[in-house]
Amino acid sequence: MNRIAVGVLVGGVLGILDGLTSWFTPEVRPEIIGIVIGSTAKGLVAGAIIGFFARKVTSLGWTLAFGTFVGALLAFAVAHMGGKYYLEIMLPGSLVGLLTGYATIRYGRARSIQAAPESGAH
Repeated sequence: MNRIAVGVLVGGVLGILDGLTSWFTPEVRPEIIGIVIGSTAKGLVAGAIIGFFARKVTSLGWTLAFGTFVGALLAFAVAHMGGKYYLEIMLPGSLVGLLTGYATIRYGRARSIQAAPESGAH
């Protein structure tokens, strides 16, 4: 699979797991379905962004840093909407970005460079 597809797939799966971690905060348990759906969407978006980055920049270190940043930024936006639980939202969100970045480089297929067709008459 290409790196964008791997990013979206891994980001979505990890987004589900990220949302399920809200079970450990008893105050939000009644809203767990909405949280899981939102975290999944956030993971899909993060995965697409990270996968696109990994297509352009093939460095593992830069992709890990970028993935962590994207995960943290999207998680911060969600935490800011709620006004609290910053650590509980941003820590797993950053981890989703980090792991998605790793998976895109490790398991995603880099774009192959095709040879230019020969010009001239035969």
